[in-house]
Amino acid sequence: MASIHYDYCFTFPRGKKKKFTLEIDHNTLLLIPGTDIFADWSRLSSNQCSCCPLSLEENQHCPIAANLSELVSAFTDTASYESCHVSCTTAERVISKNTIVQEGLSSIMGIIMATSGCPIMDILKPMARFHLPFATVDESMFRSISVYLLRQYFIHLDSGASDFHLENVKAYYSKIEVVNSGILERIRKASRKDADRNAIVILNCLAQILYLELDDNLQSLQYIFKDSLL
Repeated sequence: MASIHYDYCFTFPRGKKKKFTLEIDHNTLLLIPGTDIFADWSRLSSNQCSCCPLSLEENQHCPIAANLSELVSAFTDTASYESCHVSCTTAERVISKNTIVQEGLSSIMGIIMATSGCPIMDILKPMARFHLPFATVDESMFRSISVYLLRQYFIHLDSGASDFHLENVKAYYSKIEVVNSGILERIRKASRKDADRNAIVILNCLAQILYLELDDNLQSLQYIFKDSLL
């Protein structure tokens, strides 16, 4: 089956455009790199996350940092608050928004981080398959928990084991926060302005909010099901 494409275009007020195409393998949901030349800051030894299970002997580069290299380089001199029009084109539809750079970057970085082959972030690959650009906090929480529970359903069918009570979600997202922080530290060394850094901060805030919402039994989403609970 054909690979999945996400075509992002950033259009700035004076007409300048920056375009990026992400190609994802349909079967593995892994990003197909567009280059094999990566920045020095993407080396695994540069700032390896404390929870990273990859070995330096077998991996020269952090997979996420390597795949972010081109994007970070393209926006190294761009401020996070610059206005732009961002569009995301897929085989099914086009979604676009007048926004600021950091929101558009957060959207595209979310796909890259989930599909780069990082063992910690692999849990987010299904969300990348049905990517929702410019998702709100509530949309992100709804999708994250829904995908997690659907995964548990398939695990249950396969082995009988499951985590329908969400007991392990916080452990997963604690590690995701560590990865987000690690990538942020790498980008700080490579970027002169703050657009890409703030994009990672947005992603990390979403992970932190979900972590806190779990302590409150996801009460902020319960109203959606008020009249439909069986």
